Amino acid sequence: MAETLPHVQADLARLLNNLAGRQRDMGQRAKALASIAEAVRIYRTLAEAAPDAFLPGLAASLNNQSAIQSKVGQRAEALASGAEAVRIYRALAEANPGAFLPDLAMSLNNQANMQSEMGQRVEALASSAEAASHYRALAEANPGVLIPDLAGSLINQSIMQSEMGQRAEALASITEAVCHYRALADANPDAFLSYLATSLNNQANRQSEMGQSAEALASVAEAVHVRRALAQANPDAFLPDLAGSLTVQANSQHEMGLRVEALASIDEGVRIYRALAEASPGAFLPGLAGMLNNQATMQGEMGQPAEALVSVTEAVRHYRSLSEANPDAFLSGLAMSLNNQANHQSAMGQRAEALASSAEAVRIYRSLAVANPDAFTPDLARSLGVHAVCLERMEKFAEGRDAAAESLRVLAPMFSRYPGVFDGLAKATCRDYADRSQRLGLEQDLKVLSPYLLLFE
Repeated sequence: MAETLPHVQADLARLLNNLAGRQRDMGQRAKALASIAEAVRIYRTLAEAAPDAFLPGLAASLNNQSAIQSKVGQRAEALASGAEAVRIYRALAEANPGAFLPDLAMSLNNQANMQSEMGQRVEALASSAEAASHYRALAEANPGVLIPDLAGSLINQSIMQSEMGQRAEALASITEAVCHYRALADANPDAFLSYLATSLNNQANRQSEMGQSAEALASVAEAVHVRRALAQANPDAFLPDLAGSLTVQANSQHEMGLRVEALASIDEGVRIYRALAEASPGAFLPGLAGMLNNQATMQGEMGQPAEALVSVTEAVRHYRSLSEANPDAFLSGLAMSLNNQANHQSAMGQRAEALASSAEAVRIYRSLAVANPDAFTPDLARSLGVHAVCLERMEKFAEGRDAAAESLRVLAPMFSRYPGVFDGLAKATCRDYADRSQRLGLEQDLKVLSPYLLLFE
């Protein structure tokens, strides 16, 4: 009886792993976190007694735990869980590469996502590049099985390259991924059409970053077409994906000057997410809040300031309730929507309200940046820029200049590390600070500007 107990415990851990995944998908984040923590605990105990038998299970559960911790905003814990999974799989792959190298590559992709959430861009790119390298070698040896994994890894690498400002490399990676998924979908549409749509979505974003607006619109239009057909056949599985593609399509249409079409796309996305959130708020209310923010932006661009303010106010309300229940996961979304609300309140002449919204956003981002500077310092800098505008519109000109100066001081360490990533934000903030100084008849502080001298060479 004692000999069978470890296997019974392992079966329980596997069941808990699966349960945690379903709870996560249903928006039951606290339950998912508890289930996966128990699975990890069981596997850890088993692996201490019989590592050969149970270390793979421990690593798999740690990867799952990492994803769930990320979902609830426990970024540091998610990174720690993912890093432990990588360490275990690396040791296993060194001893038996044929069995465990795919698992190592998968865990490296997961680690890259966690590193990205923590603002560790260099490390995230290194992890994703190593994952893609492993999958490429594996796919060359066994293309029939591992080409899909290579394609997925290339999507991840493309995102990390983009975050590092490597736009051309990012476009090359995603273009290869699209090529792979297109061939796979031609051979097996039921299995791979959804993945093709995902890669096309990402390709559109990368093309947009390279100024290829027409190509981006073509890519995302194909993604919408694919996902609309999939959602008609299986709405429960694919409606959220269709809404995501509609958001990307709206951005591409906006870039092409197709504002009416852009607003129609985002309106459809909002309708989809509203219906989903009514049926399952735990799973889809965050998506609705994000979609409402995008809708407000498009409405503002269409000269609908009152409608934009209604949309963003609803987004703020949702994010506030979400952040009260889970601040780690949703405070950053609340701050982002407050910044957006400030812009739309200002457009409606509600200057005092706009200043209050921007001030709250700055307070939130300031606290987040203290806890995780790499991830949230850029958001704090942007938020201070919005706050500077709101201060000036309340005729608080000196305070507005001070906020612009603080934005530059806050951004300086990130700009020195990643100049290619933050050059656009830095240039805009430098101009803003210079203009405010000139209007006040004040000299610009060279200490504030000195980190950015390379922008003016």
